[in-house]
Amino acid sequence: MYIISTNNMLQKAQQQGYAVPAFNIHNLETMQVVAETAAHMRSPVILAGTPGTYLYAGAANVVAIVKQLATEYRIPLAVHLDHHEALQDIQTKVHAGIRSAMIDGSHLPFAENIALVRQVTEFCHRYDVSVEAELGRLGGVEDGISVDAKDARYTSPQQAEEFVRSTGIDSLAVAIGTAHGLYQGKPELDFIRLGQIRDRVSVPLVLHGASGLPDADIQQAIRLGVCKVNVATELKIAFSDALKQHLAEHPQANDPRHYMQPAKLAMQQVVQKVIQVCGCEGRL
Repeated sequence: MYIISTNNMLQKAQQQGYAVPAFNIHNLETMQVVAETAAHMRSPVILAGTPGTYLYAGAANVVAIVKQLATEYRIPLAVHLDHHEALQDIQTKVHAGIRSAMIDGSHLPFAENIALVRQVTEFCHRYDVSVEAELGRLGGVEDGISVDAKDARYTSPQQAEEFVRSTGIDSLAVAIGTAHGLYQGKPELDFIRLGQIRDRVSVPLVLHGASGLPDADIQQAIRLGVCKVNVATELKIAFSDALKQHLAEHPQANDPRHYMQPAKLAMQQVVQKVIQVCGCEGRL
């Protein structure tokens, strides 16, 4: 097996009415848990990394590990560049073997966002790399970048149609009221807006900021056209909480091969739940 783009898996999800989860990876243990759980549940999954993750782990290392996991578990795996903002950075990682990229120009004016995304799309499509882009901007914190609520803005259905047509992207990340990180209150998603976007664009839609969302909200978003659901914070919290609890209960623990196991089990439970909510179990 091998590393693939997200095109076929998202198009199949769109046709059959489910979503593919994209789990943000942060270390070897995250990659192991996501791949093993996906293989056990026969589910398509995407392993996503922010620029900070690739800086920490090394893009070549991530690619090599995921290739081995795909071979070991005999499943295709997609490695995704999450929230990358520079064409040159994406080019370097595509040359390292990554086949799925998100170019995030959501902080730019509309015309500049289109121009940047079109450059990335033209490059990536030469290498059979799928491209996701974001229109509108989510609040919260992602990879150390904070967006205040006043700076967050929803995706315009009218602009979404022009954006997809002008850029040639393969999937569109929409802002409908979700946020990165933990929610301070109950999120109110604009499902009417999501339906209007779905009516105007044909590419798969992506929901960022799914950690902490009610299952019913995620499933309603899927019914309205979301085909990729991003989960990051929920995995980090499960991992760190279980690890801290184990070390507090076993202060003499000094072997990571042992004390990482409860943390991996906690992440596994999150991955299982998200796969079930997305309706993608048995879809390989």
